[in-house]
Amino acid sequence: MSDTVKQIMAQVLQVDVASIDISTSTDSVESWDSLKHMQLILALEDEFGIQFPDELIPDLLDYTSIKEAVGTLKSA
Repeated sequence: MSDTVKQIMAQVLQVDVASIDISTSTDSVESWDSLKHMQLILALEDEFGIQFPDELIPDLLDYTSIKEAVGTLKSA
């Protein structure tokens, strides 16, 4: 699952997949703006067949929180 999350993030944010790690966040990726954020959320929902709760979406601002949220929602 982690590799898939990284691949989706890299594709949507238009960065090298090797650059996605625990330090990847809105602060470290210049292209990660509000539009890219929503594209990322939708791509993750489509790929994993999940739906992020609306109140959680604004908090998904780094790789670690995204990976944890996907894992939690997939096991629910």
